[in-house]
Amino acid sequence: MSLNLSEIAQKIDATILGDSSIGIFSISSDPYYKSDNYPIIVFVSKHDFNESKVSKNTVFLLNKSTYEKFKKPENFNFLISDDSKLSFALLTRLFKEKVSIPKYQIFQPNLNKILVGDNVSIGLNFKYGSNCLIEDNVTIGDDVKIENNVVIHHGTSIGNNVTIRSGTIIGSEGFGNVRCNDGSWCHITHLGNVILKNNIDIGSNCCIDRATLDSTIIESGVIIDNLVHIAHNVVIGENTAIAAKVGIAGSCIIGKRNMIGGMVGIIDHIKTADDVTISATSTVTKHLKEAGIYTGIIPISKHSIWKRNASWILKLDKIANLINFKRIKS
Repeated sequence: MSLNLSEIAQKIDATILGDSSIGIFSISSDPYYKSDNYPIIVFVSKHDFNESKVSKNTVFLLNKSTYEKFKKPENFNFLISDDSKLSFALLTRLFKEKVSIPKYQIFQPNLNKILVGDNVSIGLNFKYGSNCLIEDNVTIGDDVKIENNVVIHHGTSIGNNVTIRSGTIIGSEGFGNVRCNDGSWCHITHLGNVILKNNIDIGSNCCIDRATLDSTIIESGVIIDNLVHIAHNVVIGENTAIAAKVGIAGSCIIGKRNMIGGMVGIIDHIKTADDVTISATSTVTKHLKEAGIYTGIIPISKHSIWKRNASWILKLDKIANLINFKRIKS
């Protein structure tokens, strides 16, 4: 199913430059997406790609200031908006997938019933508890176990030998929102999915959000404790261990073999190297580019005071070295 570009422009408050008769099939975050046969819209927050490699059938949604940076704007189609993020939020609503109401289906005699949607593929030796729900277009590999009250939302892909414990939700709607002109919030509908690779163990009452347009990915060998939240577009590297009450914000990329202590908070778009250990209750506000143990804990205070104290703490090592140097010199 496609939507006419002129109709889309009207609903998201954008101006068309190019062919208004194009039928749009989907949205992407990748400007190099090969869409010669199926036109798509790509949301662009900044111009940082090679235009020569972009499909001419792509429609770019962007702000006026970003549009002016294109070298040859006449070769492309554009949706230009005063607030492209708000227009993008409205755009995602137009492509929201309709999910059927799952029906009862019994996989094994004399066991619990499970609600299963359409086009669901389940491998061998699947085990499940009571009150579980699997929505449309889910793929589950062999030797997968889901305990009681587990919800697996549409489009999720689960590999082999995966355990999901009671109360966990996979593929829930991400927390992406944009301010509307009247000050209220406009929610970004998340159209992506979650991919769980092989040999993964996920604890109770965890939430792993689906991506905005692409995939939230948990690589093979990852173990996750209870009460962990992993936001949209996050990638967790192989054989990483995450303790209880950790919160990882959107679009973070966690390296391989990381160990993340309890109650750690990681802000959005953070990248960590392989073999990083983060001490319990730390707050991660910058990229961790090298392997090692990291700790970031400062007692709470008024923000203005906290900033001054934090700036001095970061300088303590240099101050101590300077003092020692003066002592040796004297």
